[in-house]
Parts: sequence; C-alpha cells; structure tokens
Amino acid sequence: MRFLLLCLLLSPTLACAQVLSVSDASTGKPVPNVYVFCELGGVLTDEKGQANIESLSNCVFISVQHPAYGSDHIRFSELQRNYFTLSLKESTMSLATVQVKFNKWEQEEKQVPINIARIPQKEVKATNPQTTADLLAASGEVFIQKSQLGGGSPMIRGFATSRVLLVVDGVRMNTAIFREGNVQNVIALDANAVESAEVVFGPGAVVYGSDAMGGVMDFHTLKPQYAHKPGEEASINYLLRTSSASFEKTAHVDFNLASQRFAALSSFTFSDYDDLQMGSFGPNAYLREVYQTRINGMDTVLNNPDPRKQVQTGFSQFNLMQKLRYRPMKDLDILYGFHYSLSSEVPRYDRLVTTDGAEGLRNAEWNYGPQLWLMHNLSANLYRSTSFFDRAKTTLAYQEFEESRIDRRFGRDIRRTRTEKVRAYSASFDFEKSVWQNATLYYGTEAVFNQLRSTGFSEDITTGISQPIASRYPDGSRWAYQALYANLQQKVSDRINVQAGIRGNLVQLRGTLSDDFYAFPFTSIDNDFNALNGSLGAVFLPGEGWQLNLNLSNGFRAPNIDDAAKIFDSGDEIVVVPNPQLEPEYLYSADLGLIRSGKNWRLEGTLYYSYLQNALIRAPFSFNGRDSIEYDGVLSQVQALQNTAAATVYGAQFSGELRFARHWKVNASYHFNEGKTSEGEPIRHVAPNFGRAQLQYEKGPFSARGVFSFNESISYAWLAPSEKEKPEFYAPDGQGNFYAPAWSTFDLRTEYRFAKAISLQLACENIFDVRYRPYSSGISAPGRNFVLALRGSF
Repeated sequence: MRFLLLCLLLSPTLACAQVLSVSDASTGKPVPNVYVFCELGGVLTDEKGQANIESLSNCVFISVQHPAYGSDHIRFSELQRNYFTLSLKESTMSLATVQVKFNKWEQEEKQVPINIARIPQKEVKATNPQTTADLLAASGEVFIQKSQLGGGSPMIRGFATSRVLLVVDGVRMNTAIFREGNVQNVIALDANAVESAEVVFGPGAVVYGSDAMGGVMDFHTLKPQYAHKPGEEASINYLLRTSSASFEKTAHVDFNLASQRFAALSSFTFSDYDDLQMGSFGPNAYLREVYQTRINGMDTVLNNPDPRKQVQTGFSQFNLMQKLRYRPMKDLDILYGFHYSLSSEVPRYDRLVTTDGAEGLRNAEWNYGPQLWLMHNLSANLYRSTSFFDRAKTTLAYQEFEESRIDRRFGRDIRRTRTEKVRAYSASFDFEKSVWQNATLYYGTEAVFNQLRSTGFSEDITTGISQPIASRYPDGSRWAYQALYANLQQKVSDRINVQAGIRGNLVQLRGTLSDDFYAFPFTSIDNDFNALNGSLGAVFLPGEGWQLNLNLSNGFRAPNIDDAAKIFDSGDEIVVVPNPQLEPEYLYSADLGLIRSGKNWRLEGTLYYSYLQNALIRAPFSFNGRDSIEYDGVLSQVQALQNTAAATVYGAQFSGELRFARHWKVNASYHFNEGKTSEGEPIRHVAPNFGRAQLQYEKGPFSARGVFSFNESISYAWLAPSEKEKPEFYAPDGQGNFYAPAWSTFDLRTEYRFAKAISLQLACENIFDVRYRPYSSGISAPGRNFVLALRGSF
C-alpha cells in the first residue's frame, strides 16, 4: 500500500520504475555486479548498486547472488514493502556463489575445474595501483618483473611474455612481436579503467588459443550503464593521487551519460612520475652511485649525490577510453569501445646501469620511444534462443601498437633508433547452447591478422646526419591465425560436473628478409603451423562446502615474427639472428585442486605439473658458417631461438580467507614453483616462491588493511643461464657469486568516507624502507612510499 501511495504522490518515472538499490549492510556502500534473477531472467546492478527489475515483477521470489556476499532469496512483495532497497552482509564464502567468466560466459565456480583468481573492482580501488602491472602484483597471484619504472612483465607458473595471454574486453592483446624476453605492454591498459580482472592459471588454449600456456589475464574495463528510468542520467567519478617514492601525480575522471536504451562512458587518466627512490636497508649493489649525462657535447659520468635515487627512471602516460552502448531491442546489446594510450619516452634503467667492466657504463642513452596503443572494439551480444544458440557474441577489433628503441653507446655520437608498428585485426564469434538436459555447448571461431612495419636509422647527434640501419624485423612481415573450438559442459549429477573441449588452430607466418645489411642464407620465411588442443576436466562436490577439481589440458604456442625473424643485440656482445626452421611449442598439463569452505572461511589448494615439448630456447647458432658476426660495430656471438629442449614445471598454489569477527577479515596466498629444462638447467621465467597475507578491518566509514608480502631467494645455482649473464641485476652472495635475495615488505592502507560520494585514502607502502629488487628485475622497487588519494563521485 505504501508503495502504491508513493506512486501516486511522486512522479511515476521515479517511484514506479522498480529500481532495486543494493548496499553493503556494514558500510552502506552500493554493491555493483549483484546478479538479481528469477525464472524469467536476470540483471546485474551497476556501479551505483542499482538495477531495473521491472522485467522480474511477475516473479514471486527473487534471487540475488554476489561472490563476496553469497546468495539470498526474497519475495518480490517484500522488496516492494522495503521500497526496493536491499542490504547484503559480506559473510559467506559458499562455492556456488562465486561467478567466473570462463568459456567467455559467466559460470559458477562449481562448474569450472580450473583455478581462476578474481580481482573485483573493490580491490582495484582499495589497492590504488599506479599501473595494471602493479594491480596484478598487488593481487598476490601474479609475479611481476620490471626492467624500468614504466614497465611490468607478468610471470605465471614459470611462463611469461609470449607464453601467457593478455585479453582486454574479449580481445587478445598479444601481437606477433611479443618476445621471449620481458614485455611491458600490460601497462598500456589504464588501471583506473579496469572494472574487474581474472587470472586463469594453466593452459587456456581451448578457449583462448595460441600463447595461453602459463595462463590468461582477462581484463574487463568500465562499461556504460543504462538509465533506470525514463529520461537521462549522468554520473561522474574522479581520482586525484600522489605518492612520494616517485613523486607521482595522477588525475583520473570518468563519466557516464545514459538513457534507457543508450549509454556513453568516457574515461581519462594522466600520470607523471619522477625518478624512483629505492629503500634504505638492503644490498648496496643496487645503489645508483653514478649516472651519465652529456655536458658541453661530451658524455660525462657524475657522482650521484643520492645513490638511492634511480636517476633516469621517470616517465608519463596518458590514457583515454570511450565507450558507446546501445540496446535496440530487449535481447540485443551493442557496445563500441575505443582505447588510447600514449607514454613519454621511457628510460630502460637496466641498460643504463649496465657496465663494460673497467670501462664503466656501457650506454649513454637507452630509451623506449613513446609507446602507443589504440583499439577499436565493436561487440554485440544477442540473448535469443534459436536452433543454433541461446546466446551469441560477436567481437570485431582493430588495434595499433607502436614501440621504438633508442640507444647510443657511451662516448659515441651515433644514436640508433629502431621502430616497430603493428596493425592487428581480429574477429571472434562465440555461442552458447543448451543441447540436452543439464548439458551446455560453448563453441565459436576466431581469426587474427597482424601486419608489421619495422624500420631503423642512425643519427650523428653532432652533425644531424642520418642513414638507414638494419631493422629489428623484416619489414612488411605478416602473421595470421584462425581457429575453431567447442567445449561441452555436462552436469552428470548434483555432485559431478564434467567439461571436455577441443580446438583446431592454423597459423601462417610470412616475411621477406632484406640483404641490404646482412647476407642472410635465406631470403624469406614462409611457415604454416597447425595444432589440435584439448582439455578434459571434472568437478566433484562430495558434500556441503567441498569441491574437488581435476583438469587435463594441453596448450600450444606457434612461433611468431619475433621468434623466427628477429635480429637484435641482446647485450654482452651477443646477437640473436633469424631461424626459419622453428616449430610450435606444446604444453601438457595436469591440475588437481581442492576447495573447502564454511560460513565464514574458505581454503583452496591446487597442485600442477606441466611438460613443455619443443621448447624454444635461445642457444648458440651459426650465421653463414660463422659463430660470430659484427653487429652495430661490435663483434658479437651468434645465437638464435631453437627447438632444442623440453622442460618441466611443477608447483602448488594455496589461498585462504577467514572472517573471524564482524568487522575483521584475513586472507593469504602462497605460490610455489619449480622448473628446469631437459638438460637440467633452471628456466628463466620460473619466479621465486612468493606469498602475501592481508588483515582487513572495516566499520562504518573507516576501513584499514595491513599487507605483508614476501619473496624467497634464488641462489646462483638456480639462476637460469640467461640470468647469469646479468650480474648488475643481482646482489653478491659472499662467495663470489650473485643471487636474488629474499625480501619482505609491510604496507598499511586506510580509507575514510567523509560522505557517500567522497573518500580519502592514505597508505604507507614498504613501511620499513626495505631495499629490494624483484627477481630478474633491472630496477629496484620503491622504498618507503606514502600515498594520498582523493576519490569522489556525483
């Protein structure tokens, strides 16, 4: 009756719209991404915690579901009596409530036999990451290597770079020039525009294709939200942040303008960083005692008055995202997205501190040129049952990548610039269909085409005279990929779910080598690869709160342009040359996982074993019968990638969460990894064992969390051969060797909400000012770092 009276007293567009508002019972904050559903359909709450449930008004009972708040059922009439407001308590950790986006569609965790870590938007905002690489590191699930401040290369289960896959809004970000070294492309994505992310551990080749060997990082960016009632709605979110270790200055704003059938979202972020300050207590080997500069036309080495200041690390970056969303009919949703990212020049710090023994610093300059990434993405989701599908999704995308390397040897006047531009076209079509009782078929097709422009020139900085030099890759090279896949999910009983999948892949690699600078023993690269991937997994639910997962799968990676056609200086007088005889790598993996949960707690553990066949390893090679050639004026040993080895990687992942009081929660994770080649050599991208523990307190407008992070050491004997070539990355062990020391840090983060729409965040990271350097990194991590951020919305 009260609801009907409100309909009469207030405008019908406001009171009768049946907009459900969901909030946190403890904090009063709106809860986004709550799934509200009944037998007639379902909707998700937006960032304001609101959802229009008019389409569910004929249901007697309404169900609500959220990973952090569990599930509940309520009569529709009761929602009416409460003026369509609902408060949820973050108290249960039931298996059935956790939603993951596997098979490119939302599924309950109890249906998926693989390990997936979720990073919700609440965590994105709470951790306040500077970059998306920092977001992954803060999750405690992914190890991040850095060669410079403007970078971050993820490592998952002993694999990295071109052996792990980056996906943004359903589009693969990996290109044909992702190298076997470390890549930094993940920071092109604005962390402030990330709505949520998932890390899929192990081979994901059936769903994602080539490169998805160690794992997949699947990012979902902010999405325009439709209006809940007739008329227009607008909202704005903003962030201002600064931090002390690099004197960060970040400003972000995003705003949403919407009607009931059209919505637009714009997002802008600008960040500027000065030189990074390392910690006070740790190995002196990491100090920047001297640095290079140019004075009166001469390269000069100066003493650093503050050796903890890592001179020549600062950079800046601008990100823009624009999305348009249109719903022409109830069961069709069309979304266009545009991403644009541009950085300043980014000094490659590890190369700037490399020395030539007694001769001192090797390079006077070594910068990545401004890095550009843009993407146009058009997707359409159709929710209509037909003979061929119940749901269909089409994704078309075009991306551009531009990166360059600018270097000059100390004491020399010749500066070299090599530039790569990649155009990437992709199309994917994904379908879901209930084929018989309790069985769902996911199937689709994908096509990707990369075209590369690669150029090089040198310039005499004293005269301005320039001339062409050998490019990094054959100019005009092409890489194409096509695939078909199908994945069947069968609910055998209330306790057993089974998934089986298969994917067929075809890859073409084309390139023509120029003989303008080198007399190559071959003139073209013309390779075709095909691979068949499969997976078989089962989920067993032996009792309430128990889940046992078993998954067998294989992945593959087809050689790309960087693998087969690159010629470059890797440092230490080594030159890597093309090898057109490469074959795909294949990974065979087995996972065994156990999840145990109760009302206020959850434990999860996974054991895995992977065997890599035809592993691409950089090893000595010959070029026209010679083991050394002159490259950029330096006599260098010849190496190339070769299918010369197999490798095994095995390990375990553990995580747990406990809510031990009304306002207190603790969670922790630990990753153990081991791996070696068939020759017994350690593998470069097997990270040290690492972990994280976090204690959280939240009551009313105040929240706080203490975070303890640690890495174990890697001794000299367990460093990969390529890492032993980089003594400047590591610390001496007291026995004449070098190693990656263990380290641990403690952070304290706080937030206070002065009003529903304004909050102040204060943090002190690395409280004890530890001087440390993550494994394989060429730059030391920040020392004690104070972070101040102001967030607001209206």
